[in-house]
Parts: sequence; structure tokens; C-alpha cells
Amino acid sequence: MSETRSKSPSRRRHRRRRTALLAGVPLALTSAGAMAYGGVFGVFGADAQPKASAASSTASALAGVTDVANGFASVNALGQNGTYGGRNGQTVTVKTLADLEKYATASEPYIIVVAATINMNPVGKEIKVASDKTIIGAGTSGHIVGGGFFLGQGVHNVIIRNLTIRDAYQGVWNDKEHDFDAIQMDGAHHVWIDHNDLRHMADGLIDSRKDTTYLTVSWNKLSQENKAFGIGWTENTTADITIHHNWIRETEQRNPSTDNVAHAHLYNNFLEDEAGTTIKSSYGNYSRGKTNMVLENSYFQGMTNPVVRDATATLVQRGNVFSGTTGKNESGGSGAAWDPKTYYSYTPDKAADVPALLKSGAGPRSSVAKVSSTATTTAAAATTLTVAADGSGQYRTVQAAVNAVPANNASRVVISVKPGTYRELVKVPSNKPHVTIQGSGGSRKDTTIVYNNASGTPKPDGSGTYGTGGSATVAVDADDFQARNLTISNDFDEAAHQDIANQAVALRTSADKVLLDSVIISGDQDTLLVDTASKDKLGRVYITNSYVVGNTDFIFGRATAVIDKSVITLKKRWNGTSAGYVTAPSTAANRKGILIANSTINGDVSDRSFFLGRNWHAGGDATLDPQTTVRNTTLSAAIKTTPWSDMGGFSWKEDRFAEYQNKGTGAGAASTDRPQLTDAQAAGQEIADWLGDWTPSAS
Repeated sequence: MSETRSKSPSRRRHRRRRTALLAGVPLALTSAGAMAYGGVFGVFGADAQPKASAASSTASALAGVTDVANGFASVNALGQNGTYGGRNGQTVTVKTLADLEKYATASEPYIIVVAATINMNPVGKEIKVASDKTIIGAGTSGHIVGGGFFLGQGVHNVIIRNLTIRDAYQGVWNDKEHDFDAIQMDGAHHVWIDHNDLRHMADGLIDSRKDTTYLTVSWNKLSQENKAFGIGWTENTTADITIHHNWIRETEQRNPSTDNVAHAHLYNNFLEDEAGTTIKSSYGNYSRGKTNMVLENSYFQGMTNPVVRDATATLVQRGNVFSGTTGKNESGGSGAAWDPKTYYSYTPDKAADVPALLKSGAGPRSSVAKVSSTATTTAAAATTLTVAADGSGQYRTVQAAVNAVPANNASRVVISVKPGTYRELVKVPSNKPHVTIQGSGGSRKDTTIVYNNASGTPKPDGSGTYGTGGSATVAVDADDFQARNLTISNDFDEAAHQDIANQAVALRTSADKVLLDSVIISGDQDTLLVDTASKDKLGRVYITNSYVVGNTDFIFGRATAVIDKSVITLKKRWNGTSAGYVTAPSTAANRKGILIANSTINGDVSDRSFFLGRNWHAGGDATLDPQTTVRNTTLSAAIKTTPWSDMGGFSWKEDRFAEYQNKGTGAGAASTDRPQLTDAQAAGQEIADWLGDWTPSAS
């Protein structure tokens, strides 16, 4: 800030339900590689051809990636010859929820190309997909946010590919109230889930339940979730499932948990428990019930209990690599041995090669061919600039890519940053709107932009110090800016530099319509400065599905800012003490300030040591009317029972500070020291009231 301030501040057992027995014995055990497969978005037999609409509008599904279903999804059984999705149907491109639902639930076959970010309404909605469908993302632009897909009893011949399905998270890690999955299947068969990015949902990422069979799950990223992939919910032991080349990381359990599966073939998967994160695995691959599992050529990094087997289950291991793992690593059992190659052909990769293969190849691929649309008009594609510190991109630094954006550009420019640590200062000037900076890795932790300037750091040219705003690692002055899937950090060492002003900003925004989606913003004091270009200018910022980390006034400024469905992490001070303030708004009168909604505030700090905020009258300006509202948010015991504080001689009670329907051990009843909104007041303090005529949308 511009004024000097004081530096002191169970694992739940799968529910089993009896369901009708599905025939589980493979019929024609035809090799996928030997069949007359080929063509667009799926599998074509010798006597089948795609309709002209599909063939003419799409050249290929994924460049360099097979279009042929493999594993158990390729086996002929239950009257279905392999899995080919909507091969005989019309190709449509969808960009709205209404169109996606219309075609996904239709009785006739369709190839449905998702070419935009589609937000589920209500949150948690799962579209009931009908048989004979291919649902595929166009490049990396197909995002399903806040919900997913449901395949019910008897639904068959479905391909879900190249999509990002994310962010139905409701602020509770082991969420037993919201059954919001990315993909749930109850009694379906012949399903291929391939090259998707599934993350940050409320309950689980994939649920294969009630005898779902002839399922292949391949080349997906599964992350940022308590429960990754659960299989079972049945007394029957009939299902046949192939799970290969999946990168499972930042998950705790069900990685997968495989209950009562007749033939479970897991190979070339990469299970990673990253050191230094708060998410710890409780187990990895689990053969439970009467499952008969073959587990081969997979790579387990840092996992706790990497391989677990029930006494009633069978598990055969071969060729796996275990690095830094602890706890159970089991195999054995009395079940009959079986060989996956009697059902389909496959050639596993070497286990040692799996991490590199999946880091580069799992998840959505960018080279999906453009298609014509009968549902919507496809928007002009964004320009993409690539950044890689190793020289494999167009630019080695993020700032070099920003410099390459033309002044006053009229359309979106995406700066795709490969995994790595970029120690640099980045500034997006006001004459370069419509810029997106996004990490291309599997996690927002993979790509980090970091620097260590503080307010009191001397400038190299000897012209003074940077000041608070000038200390930012990333500074955004351009409207319509977006950041996704990366970390922005300021790692200034307060302990080593107590001689200078230690406000150290990670990200500063002074623009309108700023969208921060799935990012980590990390620092100590003054982490995130949400500002405006001037006192009379509007500046709106929407932050979702993200983490903000700090200790003193670490979300501050005069912008109209919303933090939604995110985690605010409280951090101890440099000397190990717990004391701080979450927000310090400096809102202009008649403007909206900072809104924290549907989120979680917690951290490894002492109980009752943090204020929710204090009122910053920047420069002693008595005309300001600072505002913070915290609503529908889970508060840990770190929050003080009197959560608001005065600042700079101004009483917070003369400004705008309130809560509404918060929960958790840090929540409290209404009092003169803890104002609560009435229902009527809360109706006027919704997210839409903050954002006005702007509806944030990833692009």
C-alpha cells in the first residue's frame, strides 16, 4: 500500500447396491489393432463409413493421437461392436449449455464438438448423455465448468475426449454433501474416456458404478481432488475395465479404488504425490472386494500405500516402479490368473518412461481440427504465443511474449507458458488488452512466475525504491486480462531484510474485467493488490477456483473484486508468529469493494489470530468507504471472534464490513462487533451485483 503500516499483524467405504446382472463374458475377442478401425473421432468397421457431414467437416480428431478405441472399450460384447461414439451422426459444434444438453441427450447419434467454456447451471448439474455420442473438445477450448456428465443404465457407445471438466468444488475437501462428479456412470457399457483434464470437483472425478463395463480410461489428467476415480457400488463381479496412461496427482484416495471388477487392467499410469503440498495420498491403486487386477508398468512417485489389496481380491504386479513410496505395496490372492492380451492387443511402455510420456501427452491436445457448426457460429481463433525457458517455445520469457503483442490488439492473444520457474518481472501495459497468460502444465503449480522485490527494495537505476505497487511480480494495466493454471509469487525474504519496508506484491491489477481462474497467488504481506487506474475508474476482478496465500492485508485495494469458490490460505509471519489481516479494502464511496463468497479461509496458524479485514483509507482520504463482505464461506478457528479492525485512525464501524451465512469454527453470531447481513441485504450483495454488466468467461 502507499502508506506505511505496522509490520505486526475416512475413507468412506463404497456403498454397495444390488443391481441387475449384466452379461460380462467377452464375446468376439477381436484385437483392436487388427480390426478395420480408422477415421474420424472413433472406430469404423469394415462395413461402416462415417456420414459425409462428419467426414467433410473434420480432418482428424487429435493430431498424433490414435482415434481408435482400445482396451476393453474395443471388445465386441453385449451386442455392441467396439466403441465408436457418434460415428454415423451429424457433427455439431456447441458453445452453450442449451446446445450441449440438446445434442448430448438426443436419441440419434452425434459428434458434439465443444468449442467454448460452458458453465453448468445449476452448479453440480450432470448432463444425462444418451447412447451413440462423441463429445470432444475443440483444441484446448472445450471446458465444462461446475458440473459434468452422467451415463445411466444401459447407455452405451459413448466417447468423451479432449475436454477440461473442472471446478464444481464447494469448499469442503472430503465433500459428502455434494455428489458433483466430472463423469459418473451407472450401469453403462462401451465407454471411452480419453485425453481429458478432470479436476477440482466436489465429490469425485470419475465414478464407474453399478456394473459399468467395457470401459477404457486413457491419457487423462486427474488432479486437485480428494477422490480421483472410484469403481464399484455393486455386489456383482462382472465389469471389465482398462485404465492406462493416466496422470493422477494432487489426490488423496480412489486412485483408483476398484471394487468387485472381474478384469481390471491398469498399466502405464503415473501416480504422483507431490512433496511440499497439503494434499497427501492415503492410498494409490486399490484392488478391493473380489476384484481381479493386473497392474503393470506403472510409476508411483511419493505415494503412501501405493498398492493395496483386500484379502478377498487378487492383484498381479509386474514391471512397476516405486520411487519414494511408503506403506503397503501388496500383491497376491487366490483368483484365477488372466492375460489382458486374450481380450485385446496392447504394448505397454517402459515404466521408467511413463512420467515424461504423461507430462507431455496426457490431457487435452491442442490440434483438434476445426469443424463447421450447425449449432453456433465458431468464433475467430485466438492467437497463441508459446513461452519455454528451455528455448522450445517462441520466447524464453513471459515478458518477451507480452512485448510481442501488438499495441491496441483487437482480439485475444493467449500466451501459453510451458512448465518451469520464470524468475522475472512481467508487465502487461494498458495498450495491450485481451491478453491471457496460462500455464500449459498439468497443474497450476507447474508454471511459476516469481520475483522478490519489496516496497523498500532500491531500484537498480538509483532513483529510489519500488514502493508497494511497484514491487509486483506481475503487473496488469490492460483491460480484459486473464490468467489461468499457473502460480504468481513474490518470494521476498522478510527475515533477511527487516531493514526495509517489506510490503511485497505478487500480482497487481489496475484494469477492468480481469479474470483469474485456477491460479495460485502467493506472498506474505500485500500479496494481491486489486487496484483501479484512478480513483474515478471502475476496475472489476473475478477470481475463481484459486488460492490466495499471505498474512498481512494480503488482499487489498480499491477495485471491485470477487473471490469465488477459492481457498484463502493464512500464513505465519517471517518470525513464526500468527497475526494478520485477510483484506484491506480502500473502496471509493458508492462502489463495491471486496466480496469473498463460497470459499474457504484456513491455514496452519494459531487459533483466533487473524482478522477478516481492516479499513484502509489510503493517504488518509476520509471520502473513501472501504467494503469487505464475506459470505457463504467456511472459516477456520484462525479467525478472531471480533473479525474486523480499525486502521489509520478510522473506525471500521463507519465503513462497510459484514458477513452472511458463514460456517466453520471461525464463524460467529451477529453482534455489534460482528455485523451480519439480513436476507434482504444479502440479496443485494450477490456476485452479479459486484460484476454488473460483465459476465466473466474464459477465452
